[in-house]
Amino acid sequence: MRDNAKTPERHAQRMAAKQKIMQERIERADKEQGVLLVLTGPGKGKSSSGFGMLARALGHGMRVGVVQFIKGRRETGEEAFFRRQPGVDYHVMGEGFTWDTQDRERDIQAAEAAWEVARGMLTDPQFDLVLLDELNIALRYEYLDLDRVLDDLQARPAMQHAVVTGRYAPRELIELADTVTEMKVVKHAFKEQGVKAQKGIEL
Repeated sequence: MRDNAKTPERHAQRMAAKQKIMQERIERADKEQGVLLVLTGPGKGKSSSGFGMLARALGHGMRVGVVQFIKGRRETGEEAFFRRQPGVDYHVMGEGFTWDTQDRERDIQAAEAAWEVARGMLTDPQFDLVLLDELNIALRYEYLDLDRVLDDLQARPAMQHAVVTGRYAPRELIELADTVTEMKVVKHAFKEQGVKAQKGIEL
């Protein structure tokens, strides 16, 4: 006997009910504002998601800014691609991962210089979206003052979107954010199989 839940008729009924619910939600969502998004957690895909939103914004003719914290020693595909696009201000301010520099004072100086660039974008209404890649790592190691960062994010232009990536997002940032996604690890080729970082995947 066929499962009634899988018949074409039953499927159509369920989708019609779902459509009604979604239409009601869309109608209730009448606010127009810039949103603060935080992408965190131990899983892969935080920066990739952020750069995906960057591409989406460019597709709408928006002006975007990127500031990368911590990273900086290796060339990446996203940097090579987005630097060539009109409407993108791209800054790599890190000096490599924290285990590469092994110099806390140098890391602090690099993070502070990066934040000055980021702050310039966050106060400029001409930027529609600002991606702050790996900012959470700089906050975790206390290279930047958290209260100052939160104040600057909160004071940005009303219609400007900001995307913050990196593991260990602080609780205060999560509370301030409008949307938060936590990436979870299920399997990872590097950890489980010793596969080195691949162009187009990690680089």
